[in-house]
Amino acid sequence: MTGSLVDLRILLVDDQLESRSLLRNMLGELGVTQVFDAPDGREALSFLDDAFDMIDMIVCDWNMPNMNGVELLRQLRTVDPDTPFLMVTGRGDFESVVEAKSSGVDGYILKPFSATQLEAKLRILLQKMNASNEDKGNKSSLA
Repeated sequence: MTGSLVDLRILLVDDQLESRSLLRNMLGELGVTQVFDAPDGREALSFLDDAFDMIDMIVCDWNMPNMNGVELLRQLRTVDPDTPFLMVTGRGDFESVVEAKSSGVDGYILKPFSATQLEAKLRILLQKMNASNEDKGNKSSLA
């Protein structure tokens, strides 16, 4: 179980190197040092095939070539309903939010955002993740 942001292992998925660097720097400011990255959904799936146990959370851009963030999310949810997934996007319209929610997103953050806003979203997802892990632990101990 991950106790704090500094313990998180995050897969960062974004096709723009500048955006990945900016996010990596923001995460570093928050104490998150275990950050892996992929330039699109296909590369992220390939990484997860090999290193799924190395990731606690995914922070993913929506618009990317090859496989966008929603497509990645849908594929991930077919095999893993639990890994927290934060969608990073400029899409704030109602339809996009509904599409992301119906696909299983755990959090949604609109560009541009600050490190403080990112931290708030990550802390919410961390609390959900820890609560989910505690529930699983309690259920398994009852068996």
